[in-house]
Formats: sequence, structure tokens, C-alpha cells
Amino acid sequence: MSEDTKEKLLRGALATLVEQGIARTSARSVAAAAGVNQALVFYHFGSVDGLLAAACRYGAEQRVARYRDELRQISTLAELLDLGRRMHVQEKEEGHVAVLGQLLAGAQSQPRLGPATAAGLDLWITEIEQVLARVLGGTPIADFTDHEGLARAVAAAFVGLELYEGVDPDGAGRALDALEQLTALLGAFESLGPVAQRAVRAHVKRSLRR
Repeated sequence: MSEDTKEKLLRGALATLVEQGIARTSARSVAAAAGVNQALVFYHFGSVDGLLAAACRYGAEQRVARYRDELRQISTLAELLDLGRRMHVQEKEEGHVAVLGQLLAGAQSQPRLGPATAAGLDLWITEIEQVLARVLGGTPIADFTDHEGLARAVAAAFVGLELYEGVDPDGAGRALDALEQLTALLGAFESLGPVAQRAVRAHVKRSLRR
């Protein structure tokens, strides 16, 4: 029963963030959404901030679990971008972009939410890093790639695009198209002969040493 109540509160917190925003998320509003007594917020989580931090982690775990099998089947950057486009649509339609936006906004004034939001994003970064290591491992740029850093850049770009689309949908679409162009560029690089690839590698190495 206790675990069931905690899950109701976690789901209620996420629903309240979507429907009312973080400014109106309180023990009362979350408890109403969860259908439980508001005293249970403090019993299980200590505070509303504690509940929101736990809800952030819970929500991220649910989202990552939904896409994990697809992520682990990806073998090219084009497939990763295709999944990203589909996730972009699905996550927005189901309100998860709104949750992330509210948590990022709340973290600016409620320090406890910062580490929790980052921990939720780290779940995504871990999965993306594994994809990038697998996809780029046999390519000419493998020696120059920080997979963890690139995974963080991809996650940050995805979050930024999700939020940016709310003010400039056309600009967000163009950004995704630009990423697709970079994928095509890498494909062209891979099609070069061994002599040309060695020349490009040597040039990149010199540039990185500067």
C-alpha cells in the first residue's frame, strides 16, 4: 500500500507540473491529483521539493525505459536522428516536454531540483553515450570523439530544441534538418578512400593540437 501511495504521488506531481506549472504545484494540488491526503506528501518525501526531485527521477526512468530497446538497436547516426525526431513528437504530445521545462525553470530558484533534474538527464546521457560509442566506433572520426561529452551535447541540444520549438517551430525544424545534413556529411567522409581518410585524420589531429 505504501509503495502504491508513493507512486500515485509521483504521478500526481508530474501531472500537476504539466497542468498547473511549478508555481502552482503544492502539497494540496499534488495530493488532489493523486487522490490522497496531502499529509502523505510530507510523510513519504519530507517536502514538496523532495517530492518533485523524486518525481523528476521517476519520470526520467519511465521515459528512458520506453525507448531503451529502440536505442539499443540503433546502428547508424541516421537511425539515431530518426528516433530523435519521433521522440520529439511523442514527448511533446504527451506533455513530457512541459514537465522538463517546468523542472528546469524551478531549478533556477529551488536548488534541490537542480541535482535531481541533472540526474534525470544523466539517465538519457548514459543511453545516448552507448549508442554513440557503438555507432562511431568503426568510423574515421572515432579517434577524435569524446563519447560522453558528445552524448551530453546531444542531450542538451534535444532539450533545447524541445523548449525552443515553443517559440519558433520553424527554427526548431531547421535545426533538426541541419543535424541531418551533418549525418550525411559523416556518411560522405566514410565513403572516402583510405588515402583521403588518412589525410583528413592528419588534418584534424593538427587542428586539435593547436
